[in-house]
Amino acid sequence: MKKTTCVRTKRFPLSRFIGILSSVALLAFVPGVSVAQNADIAQSVNSYDIVVYGGTSGGIAAAVQAKRMGRSVVVIEPSQRLGGLTTGGLGQTDIGNKAAVGGIAREFYQAVRAHYEKPEAWKWQAKEEYRSRGQSMTSKGEDTMWTFEPSTASKIYQNWIAEYEIPVIYGERLDRNAGVAMTRSLPWRIIAIRMESGRTFSGKMFIDATYEGDLMASAKVDYTFGREPNSRYDETLSGVQTSRAVHHQLVDGVDAYLTPGQPESGLLPFIDASAPLADGSGDDRIQAYCFRMCMTDHPDNRIPFHKPDGYEPMSYELLLRNFEAGERRVPLSIGIMPNRKTDTNNNFGVSTDFIGQNYEYPEATYERRAEIVAEHLKYQQGLMWTLANHPRVPENVRNEVSRWGMCKDEFTEGNGWQQQLYIREARRMISDYVMTQHHCQGRQIADVPVGMAAYTMDSHHVRRYVTEEGKVRNEGDVQVGGFVPYPIDYKSIVPKANQCGNLLVPVCLSASHMAFGSIRMEPVFMVLGQSAATAAGHAIDQRTMVQRIDTAKLVERLLADHQVLEWTGPRPGPRAAEIQARSLPGIVVDDEQARRVGFESVGTTVGPYIGVHYRHDSDTEKGNQSIRLTTRFEKPGRYEVRIAYGSHANRATNVPVKIAHADGEASVKVNQRKPPSIDRLFEPLGVYSFLANTDYTVEIGNAGTDGFVIVDAIQWIAAEPLE
Repeated sequence: MKKTTCVRTKRFPLSRFIGILSSVALLAFVPGVSVAQNADIAQSVNSYDIVVYGGTSGGIAAAVQAKRMGRSVVVIEPSQRLGGLTTGGLGQTDIGNKAAVGGIAREFYQAVRAHYEKPEAWKWQAKEEYRSRGQSMTSKGEDTMWTFEPSTASKIYQNWIAEYEIPVIYGERLDRNAGVAMTRSLPWRIIAIRMESGRTFSGKMFIDATYEGDLMASAKVDYTFGREPNSRYDETLSGVQTSRAVHHQLVDGVDAYLTPGQPESGLLPFIDASAPLADGSGDDRIQAYCFRMCMTDHPDNRIPFHKPDGYEPMSYELLLRNFEAGERRVPLSIGIMPNRKTDTNNNFGVSTDFIGQNYEYPEATYERRAEIVAEHLKYQQGLMWTLANHPRVPENVRNEVSRWGMCKDEFTEGNGWQQQLYIREARRMISDYVMTQHHCQGRQIADVPVGMAAYTMDSHHVRRYVTEEGKVRNEGDVQVGGFVPYPIDYKSIVPKANQCGNLLVPVCLSASHMAFGSIRMEPVFMVLGQSAATAAGHAIDQRTMVQRIDTAKLVERLLADHQVLEWTGPRPGPRAAEIQARSLPGIVVDDEQARRVGFESVGTTVGPYIGVHYRHDSDTEKGNQSIRLTTRFEKPGRYEVRIAYGSHANRATNVPVKIAHADGEASVKVNQRKPPSIDRLFEPLGVYSFLANTDYTVEIGNAGTDGFVIVDAIQWIAAEPLE
């Protein structure tokens, strides 16, 4: 993991003052350039109270708030489209808890609801035919709606831009080498920023609302990228993660080599040749990116998936081998949007995430970033064509994927494909205050709250590696929730006071890798964008640095503007502890040691449970999923066999279990809605005879089951020695 520390270089003053500035501060650009160049930058300066670099959802919320506070503001967007991921395909809002979303962010979702109340909004289906699902489902009586088409989000933002007369400058990229002019002495302040075209914008306050943190980095503010070691902030979930990487994992036994079983043939594409470091170690690697796809199954609006130019069959060999190893599911998360459209995301072991192919992105040049985006686009277009057409893909998968396609009426300039890559994480500022796992889980509380986060701590996979046995595994995925919404501290969105006194960073804020994985949601970016603009306005009024404003007045204004700063809702009881198998009597085999066909989904909601999670069948693919746990005995005897599971009303009442023993095989049905009778953890399956030095298995299936099938562990307890 890389830490970049501010290094002050020699500055060169401009030969003249910029008369429009309220102070007489001399300009110096970062890094040092000639006086003549700096003089050129001073030409045709556009001056505003607040300059927002980055027209993401957070940048738009900041601009709206600035206008509401009577400030002049400009939004500079490097691309040709506003809204970032909110208009770029992420239409199924990642929330965590809707009640934590307030202010302008909530106004956005209210505007979504108002839009879809109009009959003319429903072109491709009747309103009553649409049903949202999951966390984004709109409850009865809500005045908000949390699922939407990209074009709807764009329309709402454009309406705001027009209503508040916000100037937006499109297609202008910051000169990252010499485009930030700062005062020559402490306290350091940005005076103006110059684009590659030469256009220059001065301001009293600056907000970096980009996903990349380019303005922050160019101002020489401390930042990092990658994953901190757990030791940095005394965390448990940052850094390398192999043992917890159970979500979105490949089927066991997928061969890593070009020629199966022959290491000398080389690895399949996109597999890292180096072995992972120890769990919890830091590195520079970045969690995977993808495109959130807006698909449709309406024949009049559907563009069939196509084979892209330069299609490389070997790029999808891992996908095909994963199917051949037993994967039967469609490797996509298809969130249903209005008008028979989707927000389609990564799912399972090989999917839309282009794992390991984005490490350069945070620090890359604009040109290299464009190449990375193009590489991701080609991979994902090829993936979708492969899933829909390749004969080695299971027929059920081909049939499902091929009925979908891209939308003719979305992202028309890209034939249904957008340019907004899902930058899940890039640079993160290092301020005097760092949000960490401890804030997410409530062990540390923000001093000055400026918004709430509520989502699970979520990192997508970071790399693919080859095991000692020559098999492929994914590494880095962590999904840990179970906590209530928590406040984000104001100090985490401002730099260190000795680095820049008029910059706010509501997107690439100061957070550890794992805390950022929870905070990095579009509603939160909108919330923090609004709070950043409010703080900027207060700093202007108080003629001070953003680090020295009256935070009591800031909080007072945020509450007046309907921001949510404190969680007053229900709190869950104590979480069930993870029980270690080695602490239990007898022989205990955990689900992670099992051979599986399916049973890819894991959970931690119902406890107690053994190890880091339990597995379940997602109540799908009945008859096609099974899991087998194996042991052997040093001494012959009769042993009681027990199964561990967490009971719940959605569990199956008829889970089939086969127990191999010395006298043959026994079949038992387990009612997993009934709590286990032994310590709420184990349910006895009977007493059987076993010989020494012989493998015996317990197999759990899901054929004909009437609910979720849970597998946590199997325990063998000595009952009596064998005569």
